[in-house]
Amino acid sequence: METEKKESKNFIEQFIDEDIKEGHTKTVRTRFPPEPNGYLHIGHAKAILLNYGIAKEYNGGFNLRFDDTNPTKEKWEFVESIERDVAWLGAKWDGEVKFASDYFEQMYEGAVKLIKKGKAFVDDQSAEEIRATRGTLTEPGKNSPWRDRSIEENLQLFEDMKAGKYQDGEKVLRAKIDMASPNINMRDPVIYRIAHIAHQRTGDKWCIYPMYDFAHPIEDAVEGVSHSLCTLEFEDHRPLYNWVVRELEYENPPRQIEFSKLYLENVVTGKRYIKKLVEKGIVDGWDDPRLVSIAGLRRRGYTPESIKKFIDLVGITKAQGAVEYPQLEYCIREDLKPKASRAMAVLHPVKLVIDNYPEDKTEWLDVPNNQENEALGSRKVPFTKELYVEAEDFMEEPVKKYFRLFPGNEVRLMNAYFVKCTGCEKDADGNVTAIHATYDPETRGGECTTRKVKGTIHWVSAKEGKRVTVRLYENIVDESKGVYNEETGEVNVNPHSLTVIPDAVVEPSLIDAKPEDHFQFVRNGYFVADLKDSKPGAPVFNRIVELKSSFKMPKK
Repeated sequence: METEKKESKNFIEQFIDEDIKEGHTKTVRTRFPPEPNGYLHIGHAKAILLNYGIAKEYNGGFNLRFDDTNPTKEKWEFVESIERDVAWLGAKWDGEVKFASDYFEQMYEGAVKLIKKGKAFVDDQSAEEIRATRGTLTEPGKNSPWRDRSIEENLQLFEDMKAGKYQDGEKVLRAKIDMASPNINMRDPVIYRIAHIAHQRTGDKWCIYPMYDFAHPIEDAVEGVSHSLCTLEFEDHRPLYNWVVRELEYENPPRQIEFSKLYLENVVTGKRYIKKLVEKGIVDGWDDPRLVSIAGLRRRGYTPESIKKFIDLVGITKAQGAVEYPQLEYCIREDLKPKASRAMAVLHPVKLVIDNYPEDKTEWLDVPNNQENEALGSRKVPFTKELYVEAEDFMEEPVKKYFRLFPGNEVRLMNAYFVKCTGCEKDADGNVTAIHATYDPETRGGECTTRKVKGTIHWVSAKEGKRVTVRLYENIVDESKGVYNEETGEVNVNPHSLTVIPDAVVEPSLIDAKPEDHFQFVRNGYFVADLKDSKPGAPVFNRIVELKSSFKMPKK
Protein backbone atom coordinates (compact mmCIF):
# COMPACT_ATOMS: atom_id res chain seq x y z
CA MET A 1 0.00 0.00 0.00
CA GLU A 2 1.43 3.34 -1.04
CA THR A 3 1.68 5.98 1.65
CA GLU A 4 0.70 9.49 0.65
CA LYS A 5 3.70 11.80 0.60
CA LYS A 6 3.10 14.81 2.82
CA GLU A 7 4.14 18.16 1.45
CA SER A 8 6.69 19.88 3.69
CA LYS A 9 5.87 23.53 4.25
CA ASN A 10 7.76 26.22 6.11
CA PHE A 11 6.16 28.10 9.00
CA ILE A 12 5.13 31.05 6.80
CA GLU A 13 3.24 28.79 4.40
CA GLN A 14 1.57 27.14 7.38
CA PHE A 15 0.41 30.54 8.69
CA ILE A 16 -0.96 31.46 5.26
CA ASP A 17 -2.77 28.13 4.93
CA GLU A 18 -4.34 28.78 8.34
CA ASP A 19 -5.44 32.30 7.32
CA ILE A 20 -7.02 31.01 4.12
CA LYS A 21 -8.77 28.17 5.93
CA GLU A 22 -10.21 30.51 8.56
CA GLY A 23 -11.34 33.03 5.94
CA HIS A 24 -8.96 35.82 6.94
CA THR A 25 -7.29 35.78 3.51
CA LYS A 26 -8.94 35.43 0.13
CA THR A 27 -6.10 36.58 -2.12
CA VAL A 28 -2.46 36.35 -1.08
CA ARG A 29 -0.45 39.47 -1.87
CA THR A 30 3.15 40.09 -0.79
CA ARG A 31 5.60 42.90 -1.39
CA PHE A 32 9.31 43.71 -1.40
CA PRO A 33 9.71 47.20 0.15
CA PRO A 34 13.35 48.39 -0.02
CA GLU A 35 14.48 51.86 0.97
CA PRO A 36 16.32 53.37 -2.04
CA ASN A 37 19.43 54.38 -0.08
CA GLY A 38 21.92 51.86 -1.45
CA TYR A 39 22.36 48.73 -3.54
CA LEU A 40 20.74 45.44 -2.56
CA HIS A 41 22.86 42.57 -1.21
CA ILE A 42 22.56 38.79 -0.90
CA GLY A 43 20.37 39.12 2.21
CA HIS A 44 17.81 41.10 0.20
CA ALA A 45 17.79 38.29 -2.39
CA LYS A 46 16.32 36.01 0.26
CA ALA A 47 13.53 38.52 0.98
CA ILE A 48 12.82 39.07 -2.72
CA LEU A 49 12.65 35.39 -3.61
CA LEU A 50 10.63 34.54 -0.51
CA ASN A 51 7.99 37.21 -1.12
CA TYR A 52 7.77 36.52 -4.84
CA GLY A 53 7.80 32.76 -4.32
CA ILE A 54 4.94 32.90 -1.81
CA ALA A 55 2.85 35.08 -4.14
CA LYS A 56 3.48 32.71 -7.04
CA GLU A 57 2.77 29.60 -4.96
CA TYR A 58 -0.67 30.89 -3.96
CA ASN A 59 -1.50 32.41 -7.37
CA GLY A 60 -1.50 35.81 -5.73
CA GLY A 61 0.12 39.19 -6.34
CA PHE A 62 3.58 40.65 -5.72
CA ASN A 63 4.38 44.35 -5.39
CA LEU A 64 7.71 46.12 -5.71
CA ARG A 65 7.45 49.23 -3.56
CA PHE A 66 10.08 51.74 -2.53
CA ASP A 67 9.88 53.05 1.02
CA ASP A 68 11.04 56.53 0.09
CA THR A 69 10.10 58.27 3.33
CA ASN A 70 13.63 59.55 4.10
CA PRO A 71 14.73 61.91 1.31
CA THR A 72 18.02 62.73 3.06
CA LYS A 73 19.56 59.39 2.00
CA GLU A 74 17.68 58.39 -1.14
CA LYS A 75 18.81 58.59 -4.76
CA TRP A 76 17.23 57.72 -8.08
CA GLU A 77 20.37 55.72 -8.91
CA PHE A 78 19.41 53.30 -6.13
CA VAL A 79 15.83 53.01 -7.40
CA GLU A 80 17.08 51.99 -10.84
CA SER A 81 19.65 49.55 -9.46
CA ILE A 82 17.05 47.85 -7.26
CA GLU A 83 14.61 47.48 -10.16
CA ARG A 84 17.39 45.85 -12.23
CA ASP A 85 18.31 43.47 -9.41
CA VAL A 86 14.74 42.36 -8.68
CA ALA A 87 14.05 41.78 -12.39
CA TRP A 88 17.35 39.93 -12.85
CA LEU A 89 16.45 37.54 -10.04
CA GLY A 90 13.27 36.73 -11.96
CA ALA A 91 10.78 38.30 -9.54
CA LYS A 92 8.00 39.83 -11.64
CA TRP A 93 6.03 42.53 -9.86
CA ASP A 94 2.43 43.40 -10.65
CA GLY A 95 1.73 46.57 -12.60
CA GLU A 96 3.76 49.71 -12.03
CA VAL A 97 6.48 50.06 -9.43
CA LYS A 98 5.00 51.61 -6.29
CA PHE A 99 6.38 54.19 -3.87
CA ALA A 100 5.58 55.12 -0.29
CA SER A 101 5.43 58.70 -1.54
CA ASP A 102 2.38 57.70 -3.62
CA TYR A 103 0.52 57.55 -0.30
CA PHE A 104 1.82 60.68 1.48
CA GLU A 105 -1.63 62.25 1.34
CA GLN A 106 -3.26 59.15 2.84
CA MET A 107 -0.59 58.99 5.53
CA TYR A 108 -1.23 62.62 6.43
CA GLU A 109 -4.97 61.95 6.57
CA GLY A 110 -4.26 58.91 8.74
CA ALA A 111 -2.28 61.06 11.16
CA VAL A 112 -5.12 63.58 11.31
CA LYS A 113 -7.54 60.73 12.03
CA LEU A 114 -5.39 59.60 14.96
CA ILE A 115 -5.32 63.16 16.35
CA LYS A 116 -9.11 63.38 16.09
CA LYS A 117 -9.41 60.08 17.94
CA GLY A 118 -7.14 61.37 20.68
CA LYS A 119 -4.47 58.87 19.63
CA ALA A 120 -1.73 61.30 18.55
CA PHE A 121 -0.28 64.60 19.77
CA VAL A 122 2.27 67.21 18.76
CA ASP A 123 5.32 67.21 21.01
CA ASP A 124 7.67 70.18 21.45
CA GLN A 125 10.43 68.13 23.05
CA SER A 126 13.73 67.70 21.22
CA ALA A 127 14.88 64.31 20.02
CA GLU A 128 17.32 64.17 22.96
CA GLU A 129 14.56 64.92 25.48
CA ILE A 130 12.28 62.28 23.98
CA ARG A 131 15.09 59.75 24.11
CA ALA A 132 15.90 60.64 27.73
CA THR A 133 12.29 60.15 28.85
CA ARG A 134 11.65 56.96 26.93
CA GLY A 135 12.64 54.71 29.81
CA THR A 136 14.54 51.41 29.79
CA LEU A 137 13.73 47.74 29.58
CA THR A 138 13.17 47.75 33.35
CA GLU A 139 11.81 51.28 33.89
CA PRO A 140 8.75 52.89 32.27
CA GLY A 141 9.02 56.07 30.27
CA LYS A 142 7.70 59.49 31.31
CA ASN A 143 4.78 61.22 29.69
CA SER A 144 5.59 64.28 27.60
CA PRO A 145 4.44 67.56 29.16
CA TRP A 146 2.61 68.15 25.85
CA ARG A 147 0.82 64.79 25.83
CA ASP A 148 -2.52 66.19 26.99
CA ARG A 149 -2.90 68.98 24.46
CA SER A 150 -6.41 69.32 23.15
CA ILE A 151 -7.43 67.70 19.89
CA GLU A 152 -8.08 71.15 18.42
CA GLU A 153 -4.62 72.44 19.37
CA ASN A 154 -2.94 69.30 17.99
CA LEU A 155 -4.82 69.60 14.70
CA GLN A 156 -3.74 73.21 14.32
CA LEU A 157 -0.13 72.54 15.27
CA PHE A 158 0.08 69.59 12.88
CA GLU A 159 -1.38 71.72 10.09
CA ASP A 160 1.22 74.41 10.91
CA MET A 161 3.96 71.76 10.74
CA LYS A 162 2.72 70.80 7.30
CA ALA A 163 2.63 74.48 6.26
CA GLY A 164 6.32 74.88 7.08
CA LYS A 165 5.97 77.19 10.07
CA TYR A 166 8.52 75.31 12.17
CA GLN A 167 12.16 74.39 11.81
CA ASP A 168 13.52 70.84 11.57
CA GLY A 169 13.35 69.16 14.96
CA GLU A 170 11.21 71.88 16.52
CA LYS A 171 8.14 69.68 16.77
CA VAL A 172 7.15 66.06 16.06
CA LEU A 173 3.90 64.14 15.96
CA ARG A 174 3.77 61.19 18.35
CA ALA A 175 1.30 58.36 18.69
CA LYS A 176 -0.39 58.31 22.11
CA ILE A 177 -0.19 54.71 23.26
CA ASP A 178 1.43 53.74 26.61
CA MET A 179 4.65 55.08 28.12
CA ALA A 180 4.65 52.16 30.57
CA SER A 181 4.43 49.48 27.88
CA PRO A 182 7.02 46.69 28.28
CA ASN A 183 7.61 47.09 24.52
CA ILE A 184 9.59 50.31 24.13
CA ASN A 185 8.34 50.68 20.53
CA MET A 186 4.87 51.32 21.96
CA ARG A 187 5.97 54.18 24.22
CA ASP A 188 4.42 57.04 22.26
CA PRO A 189 6.59 56.58 19.15
CA VAL A 190 7.27 59.49 16.81
CA ILE A 191 5.21 59.07 13.65
CA TYR A 192 5.97 62.35 11.81
CA ARG A 193 8.99 64.65 11.80
CA ILE A 194 9.81 67.95 10.10
CA ALA A 195 12.42 67.85 7.31
CA HIS A 196 12.82 70.85 5.01
CA ILE A 197 14.38 68.92 2.17
CA ALA A 198 13.21 68.27 -1.37
CA HIS A 199 12.00 64.77 -2.11
CA GLN A 200 13.18 63.04 -5.29
CA ARG A 201 9.58 62.45 -6.40
CA THR A 202 7.39 65.03 -4.64
CA GLY A 203 9.83 67.94 -4.70
CA ASP A 204 9.03 70.63 -2.12
CA LYS A 205 5.37 69.68 -1.68
CA TRP A 206 6.04 68.22 1.77
CA CYS A 207 8.21 69.37 4.66
CA ILE A 208 6.90 66.72 7.05
CA TYR A 209 7.61 63.06 6.47
CA PRO A 210 6.19 59.91 8.12
CA MET A 211 8.42 57.58 10.11
CA TYR A 212 8.88 54.08 8.72
CA ASP A 213 6.92 52.33 11.48
CA PHE A 214 3.89 54.49 10.73
CA ALA A 215 4.22 54.53 6.94
CA HIS A 216 4.87 50.86 6.33
CA PRO A 217 1.60 49.38 7.68
CA ILE A 218 -0.38 52.04 5.81
CA GLU A 219 1.37 51.22 2.54
CA ASP A 220 0.67 47.51 3.02
CA ALA A 221 -2.98 48.12 3.91
CA VAL A 222 -3.61 50.51 1.00
CA GLU A 223 -2.08 48.07 -1.48
CA GLY A 224 -4.07 45.12 -0.18
CA VAL A 225 -1.01 43.22 1.02
CA SER A 226 -2.22 40.15 2.88
CA HIS A 227 1.06 39.10 4.48
CA SER A 228 3.89 41.48 5.34
CA LEU A 229 6.97 39.26 5.48
CA CYS A 230 9.74 40.96 7.47
CA THR A 231 13.05 39.98 9.01
CA LEU A 232 13.34 39.25 12.73
CA GLU A 233 14.39 42.74 13.85
CA PHE A 234 10.82 43.87 13.12
CA GLU A 235 9.30 41.32 15.51
CA ASP A 236 9.25 43.86 18.36
CA HIS A 237 7.68 46.40 15.99
CA ARG A 238 4.75 44.14 15.16
CA PRO A 239 2.50 45.45 17.99
CA LEU A 240 2.95 48.98 16.60
CA TYR A 241 2.24 47.73 13.06
CA ASN A 242 -0.97 46.13 14.28
CA TRP A 243 -1.89 49.22 16.32
CA VAL A 244 -1.63 51.48 13.26
CA VAL A 245 -3.82 49.36 10.96
CA ARG A 246 -6.30 48.79 13.80
CA GLU A 247 -6.63 52.46 14.83
CA LEU A 248 -6.93 53.56 11.20
CA GLU A 249 -9.70 50.97 10.82
CA TYR A 250 -8.53 49.24 7.66
CA GLU A 251 -10.63 46.36 6.45
CA ASN A 252 -8.74 43.10 5.97
CA PRO A 253 -5.57 44.36 7.72
CA PRO A 254 -2.31 42.67 6.64
CA ARG A 255 -0.56 40.15 8.88
CA GLN A 256 3.12 40.67 9.68
CA ILE A 257 5.26 37.52 9.86
CA GLU A 258 8.97 37.56 10.65
CA PHE A 259 11.75 35.28 9.38
CA SER A 260 15.49 35.09 9.99
CA LYS A 261 17.89 37.27 8.04
CA LEU A 262 20.51 35.75 5.79
CA TYR A 263 24.01 36.34 7.14
CA LEU A 264 27.10 35.30 5.22
CA GLU A 265 30.33 34.91 7.15
CA ASN A 266 33.22 37.30 6.47
CA VAL A 267 31.46 39.61 4.01
CA VAL A 268 30.68 43.32 3.95
CA THR A 269 26.98 44.22 3.71
CA GLY A 270 26.75 47.43 5.77
CA LYS A 271 25.89 50.32 3.45
CA ARG A 272 28.05 52.86 5.28
CA TYR A 273 31.06 50.55 5.05
CA ILE A 274 30.51 49.90 1.33
CA LYS A 275 30.09 53.64 0.80
CA LYS A 276 33.51 54.22 2.36
CA LEU A 277 35.08 51.53 0.14
CA VAL A 278 33.53 53.19 -2.91
CA GLU A 279 34.54 56.72 -1.94
CA LYS A 280 38.14 55.69 -1.24
CA GLY A 281 38.39 53.86 -4.56
CA ILE A 282 39.14 50.53 -2.87
CA VAL A 283 36.32 48.94 -4.86
CA ASP A 284 34.98 49.64 -8.34
CA GLY A 285 31.60 51.00 -7.23
CA TRP A 286 28.67 49.32 -5.47
CA ASP A 287 28.77 46.58 -8.11
CA ASP A 288 32.41 45.60 -7.56
CA PRO A 289 32.69 41.80 -8.08
CA ARG A 290 34.26 41.42 -4.62
CA LEU A 291 31.09 42.64 -2.91
CA VAL A 292 28.02 40.55 -2.16
CA SER A 293 25.68 43.21 -3.49
CA ILE A 294 23.37 41.57 -6.00
CA ALA A 295 24.89 43.75 -8.72
CA GLY A 296 28.39 42.73 -7.58
CA LEU A 297 27.50 39.04 -7.58
CA ARG A 298 26.08 39.43 -11.07
CA ARG A 299 29.32 41.04 -12.32
CA ARG A 300 31.30 38.33 -10.56
CA GLY A 301 29.38 35.80 -12.67
CA TYR A 302 26.77 34.40 -10.32
CA THR A 303 23.52 33.45 -12.02
CA PRO A 304 19.93 33.93 -10.77
CA GLU A 305 19.59 30.14 -10.70
CA SER A 306 22.62 29.74 -8.44
CA ILE A 307 21.32 32.36 -6.00
CA LYS A 308 17.87 30.71 -5.95
CA LYS A 309 19.53 27.36 -5.24
CA PHE A 310 21.49 28.96 -2.41
CA ILE A 311 18.37 30.52 -0.85
CA ASP A 312 16.58 27.16 -1.09
CA LEU A 313 19.47 25.43 0.69
CA VAL A 314 19.54 28.05 3.45
CA GLY A 315 15.80 27.66 3.99
CA ILE A 316 13.18 29.81 5.71
CA THR A 317 13.30 29.65 9.51
CA LYS A 318 13.16 31.80 12.64
CA ALA A 319 16.54 30.53 13.80
CA GLN A 320 19.25 33.13 13.24
CA GLY A 321 22.69 31.97 12.16
CA ALA A 322 25.52 32.65 9.75
CA VAL A 323 26.12 30.74 6.53
CA GLU A 324 29.55 29.90 5.14
CA TYR A 325 30.46 31.66 1.88
CA PRO A 326 31.68 28.37 0.31
CA GLN A 327 28.05 27.22 0.32
CA LEU A 328 27.24 30.02 -2.14
CA GLU A 329 30.26 29.00 -4.24
CA TYR A 330 29.01 25.42 -4.22
CA CYS A 331 25.74 26.60 -5.77
CA ILE A 332 27.36 28.44 -8.68
CA ARG A 333 29.58 25.45 -9.44
CA GLU A 334 26.57 23.15 -9.49
CA ASP A 335 24.71 25.55 -11.77
CA LEU A 336 27.53 26.08 -14.27
CA LYS A 337 28.92 22.54 -14.35
CA PRO A 338 26.40 21.27 -16.95
CA LYS A 339 25.91 24.48 -18.93
CA ALA A 340 29.21 26.37 -19.16
CA SER A 341 31.39 25.71 -22.20
CA ARG A 342 34.96 24.60 -21.50
CA ALA A 343 37.82 26.60 -22.95
CA MET A 344 41.59 26.78 -22.62
CA ALA A 345 43.18 29.91 -21.19
CA VAL A 346 46.78 30.30 -20.09
CA LEU A 347 47.00 32.88 -17.32
CA HIS A 348 50.80 32.94 -16.84
CA PRO A 349 52.12 32.00 -20.28
CA VAL A 350 55.49 30.61 -21.22
CA LYS A 351 56.22 29.47 -24.76
CA LEU A 352 56.36 25.79 -25.66
CA VAL A 353 58.13 25.09 -28.96
CA ILE A 354 57.48 21.70 -30.60
CA ASP A 355 60.68 21.32 -32.58
CA ASN A 356 59.57 18.49 -34.90
CA TYR A 357 56.18 20.03 -35.77
CA PRO A 358 55.93 21.65 -39.25
CA GLU A 359 56.71 25.36 -39.17
CA ASP A 360 53.73 26.70 -41.12
CA LYS A 361 51.13 24.06 -40.24
CA THR A 362 47.94 24.87 -38.34
CA GLU A 363 45.65 22.02 -37.33
CA TRP A 364 42.10 22.71 -36.22
CA LEU A 365 41.25 20.07 -33.64
CA ASP A 366 37.66 19.17 -32.79
CA VAL A 367 37.18 19.60 -29.04
CA PRO A 368 33.98 18.99 -27.02
CA ASN A 369 32.57 22.05 -25.28
CA ASN A 370 31.38 20.17 -22.22
CA GLN A 371 32.08 16.50 -21.68
CA GLU A 372 29.15 16.27 -19.24
CA ASN A 373 26.69 17.81 -21.69
CA GLU A 374 26.94 16.64 -25.29
CA ALA A 375 24.17 19.06 -26.29
CA LEU A 376 26.70 21.92 -26.10
CA GLY A 377 28.49 20.44 -29.12
CA SER A 378 32.12 21.02 -29.99
CA ARG A 379 34.47 23.70 -31.27
CA LYS A 380 37.58 23.94 -33.45
CA VAL A 381 40.82 24.77 -31.62
CA PRO A 382 44.01 25.68 -33.55
CA PHE A 383 47.22 23.75 -32.87
CA THR A 384 50.56 25.13 -34.07
CA LYS A 385 54.30 24.65 -33.67
CA GLU A 386 54.52 27.26 -30.93
CA LEU A 387 52.11 27.14 -28.02
CA TYR A 388 51.69 28.78 -24.66
CA VAL A 389 51.44 26.73 -21.47
CA GLU A 390 51.22 27.73 -17.82
CA ALA A 391 54.58 28.65 -16.33
CA GLU A 392 53.84 26.35 -13.37
CA ASP A 393 53.55 23.41 -15.77
CA PHE A 394 57.33 23.31 -16.23
CA MET A 395 60.09 22.58 -13.71
CA GLU A 396 63.69 22.11 -14.77
CA GLU A 397 64.31 20.14 -11.58
CA PRO A 398 60.97 18.58 -10.64
CA VAL A 399 59.84 17.92 -7.10
CA LYS A 400 58.49 14.53 -6.08
CA LYS A 401 55.21 13.50 -7.77
CA TYR A 402 55.48 16.30 -10.33
CA PHE A 403 54.10 14.82 -13.56
CA ARG A 404 54.09 17.80 -15.87
CA LEU A 405 56.83 19.15 -18.14
CA PHE A 406 60.48 18.60 -17.20
CA PRO A 407 63.43 17.43 -19.31
CA GLY A 408 62.89 13.84 -20.45
CA ASN A 409 59.24 13.62 -19.34
CA GLU A 410 56.28 13.03 -21.63
CA VAL A 411 52.87 14.63 -21.07
CA ARG A 412 49.56 14.86 -22.84
CA LEU A 413 48.58 18.17 -24.39
CA MET A 414 44.85 18.14 -23.78
CA ASN A 415 42.86 16.99 -26.84
CA ALA A 416 46.04 17.20 -28.97
CA TYR A 417 49.24 15.10 -28.78
CA PHE A 418 51.77 13.54 -26.45
CA VAL A 419 54.90 15.68 -26.23
CA LYS A 420 58.28 14.94 -24.61
CA CYS A 421 60.20 17.80 -23.03
CA THR A 422 63.78 18.15 -24.33
CA GLY A 423 64.93 21.27 -22.50
CA CYS A 424 64.45 24.99 -22.11
CA GLU A 425 65.88 28.44 -22.88
CA LYS A 426 66.64 31.07 -20.21
CA ASP A 427 67.40 34.75 -20.12
CA ALA A 428 70.38 36.39 -18.44
CA ASP A 429 68.57 36.31 -15.07
CA GLY A 430 67.86 32.60 -15.29
CA ASN A 431 64.18 32.95 -16.10
CA VAL A 432 62.72 30.35 -18.44
CA THR A 433 61.75 32.01 -21.73
CA ALA A 434 60.91 28.94 -23.81
CA ILE A 435 60.41 25.23 -23.33
CA HIS A 436 61.33 22.77 -26.07
CA ALA A 437 59.65 19.45 -26.84
CA THR A 438 58.95 16.93 -29.57
CA TYR A 439 55.56 15.48 -30.39
CA ASP A 440 54.36 12.01 -31.42
CA PRO A 441 52.08 12.39 -34.49
CA GLU A 442 50.53 8.97 -33.70
CA THR A 443 48.91 10.33 -30.55
CA ARG A 444 46.53 12.83 -32.20
CA GLY A 445 43.57 13.56 -29.95
CA GLY A 446 45.70 12.89 -26.87
CA GLU A 447 45.14 9.14 -26.94
CA CYS A 448 47.65 6.30 -27.23
CA THR A 449 47.21 2.54 -26.81
CA THR A 450 50.89 1.63 -26.47
CA ARG A 451 51.83 3.78 -23.46
CA LYS A 452 50.39 5.98 -20.79
CA VAL A 453 51.37 9.35 -19.38
CA LYS A 454 50.50 10.71 -15.95
CA GLY A 455 50.38 14.39 -16.74
CA THR A 456 47.86 16.32 -18.85
CA ILE A 457 48.21 20.07 -19.39
CA HIS A 458 46.24 22.66 -21.32
CA TRP A 459 47.66 25.00 -23.93
CA VAL A 460 46.85 27.78 -26.41
CA SER A 461 48.32 28.38 -29.86
CA ALA A 462 50.89 31.19 -29.75
CA LYS A 463 50.05 32.09 -33.33
CA GLU A 464 46.24 32.04 -33.08
CA GLY A 465 45.69 32.77 -29.38
CA LYS A 466 44.40 36.14 -28.20
CA ARG A 467 45.61 38.35 -25.36
CA VAL A 468 42.98 39.33 -22.80
CA THR A 469 42.73 40.77 -19.29
CA VAL A 470 41.79 38.33 -16.55
CA ARG A 471 40.89 39.26 -12.96
CA LEU A 472 41.30 36.88 -10.04
CA TYR A 473 39.46 37.57 -6.80
CA GLU A 474 39.82 36.71 -3.16
CA ASN A 475 37.61 37.83 -0.29
CA ILE A 476 37.84 41.60 0.11
CA VAL A 477 37.94 40.99 3.86
CA ASP A 478 41.15 39.98 5.60
CA GLU A 479 39.56 37.02 7.35
CA SER A 480 42.42 36.68 9.85
CA LYS A 481 41.46 40.08 11.31
CA GLY A 482 37.67 39.87 11.04
CA VAL A 483 35.36 42.01 8.90
CA TYR A 484 35.51 45.35 10.73
CA ASN A 485 38.22 47.19 12.65
CA GLU A 486 36.47 48.31 15.82
CA GLU A 487 39.01 51.09 16.51
CA THR A 488 38.88 52.77 13.10
CA GLY A 489 35.40 51.76 11.98
CA GLU A 490 36.88 50.58 8.68
CA VAL A 491 36.78 47.28 6.81
CA ASN A 492 39.84 45.08 7.32
CA VAL A 493 40.74 44.97 3.63
CA ASN A 494 42.62 42.04 2.14
CA PRO A 495 45.41 43.63 0.03
CA HIS A 496 45.37 40.59 -2.27
CA SER A 497 41.63 40.63 -2.96
CA LEU A 498 42.18 41.57 -6.63
CA THR A 499 44.88 40.33 -9.01
CA VAL A 500 44.79 41.71 -12.55
CA ILE A 501 46.49 39.68 -15.30
CA PRO A 502 46.68 41.95 -18.37
CA ASP A 503 48.24 39.47 -20.80
CA ALA A 504 46.60 36.09 -20.40
CA VAL A 505 46.27 34.08 -23.62
CA VAL A 506 43.01 32.41 -24.62
CA GLU A 507 41.58 30.37 -27.47
CA PRO A 508 40.69 32.67 -30.41
CA SER A 509 36.96 31.97 -30.07
CA LEU A 510 36.91 33.64 -26.65
CA ILE A 511 37.76 37.03 -28.13
CA ASP A 512 34.11 37.23 -29.26
CA ALA A 513 32.73 36.57 -25.77
CA LYS A 514 29.85 38.85 -24.86
CA PRO A 515 29.23 40.36 -21.42
CA GLU A 516 27.91 37.71 -19.00
CA ASP A 517 29.02 34.78 -21.17
CA HIS A 518 30.16 32.02 -18.80
CA PHE A 519 33.02 29.58 -19.33
CA GLN A 520 35.00 26.98 -17.51
CA PHE A 521 38.66 27.76 -18.10
CA VAL A 522 40.25 24.32 -17.94
CA ARG A 523 42.05 23.83 -14.60
CA ASN A 524 41.68 27.52 -13.72
CA GLY A 525 38.04 27.82 -12.65
CA TYR A 526 34.77 29.29 -13.84
CA PHE A 527 34.94 32.70 -15.49
CA VAL A 528 32.56 35.30 -16.90
CA ALA A 529 33.01 38.15 -19.36
CA ASP A 530 32.64 41.26 -17.23
CA LEU A 531 29.32 43.05 -17.59
CA LYS A 532 30.77 46.55 -17.31
CA ASP A 533 34.32 46.51 -18.69
CA SER A 534 34.11 44.06 -21.61
CA LYS A 535 34.13 45.65 -25.06
CA PRO A 536 33.56 44.07 -28.51
CA GLY A 537 36.73 42.16 -29.35
CA ALA A 538 38.22 42.93 -25.93
CA PRO A 539 36.51 40.91 -23.21
CA VAL A 540 37.63 41.15 -19.59
CA PHE A 541 37.22 37.89 -17.70
CA ASN A 542 36.38 37.67 -14.00
CA ARG A 543 37.04 34.46 -12.14
CA ILE A 544 33.79 33.49 -10.46
CA VAL A 545 35.13 30.61 -8.45
CA GLU A 546 37.85 27.99 -8.55
CA LEU A 547 36.97 24.51 -9.73
CA LYS A 548 37.23 22.76 -6.39
CA SER A 549 36.53 23.54 -2.76
CA SER A 550 37.02 21.75 0.52
CA PHE A 551 33.39 22.57 1.35
CA LYS A 552 31.04 19.60 1.49
CA MET A 553 27.28 19.87 1.50
CA PRO A 554 25.91 18.42 4.75
CA LYS A 555 23.85 15.27 4.35
CA LYS A 556 20.16 15.67 5.06
